[in-house]
Amino acid sequence: MTTPFRAVLSPCIGICALDATGHCLGCHRTSSEIARWIQMGDDERLRLMETVLPLREARAAERA
Repeated sequence: MTTPFRAVLSPCIGICALDATGHCLGCHRTSSEIARWIQMGDDERLRLMETVLPLREARAAERA
């Protein structure tokens, strides 16, 4: 039995610069998360996309 393939695309939007907190201005990932993206499993990618990044985006909007 095979596991269905789930492609979790990168959240990169092409605005690649880190802010003072070390998060990308475009996708809100840290440099280590960006570097590890290829090695992450689907579950870790989904957790990042659905939970972590929205929280970081909200915090960034509050600071702006």
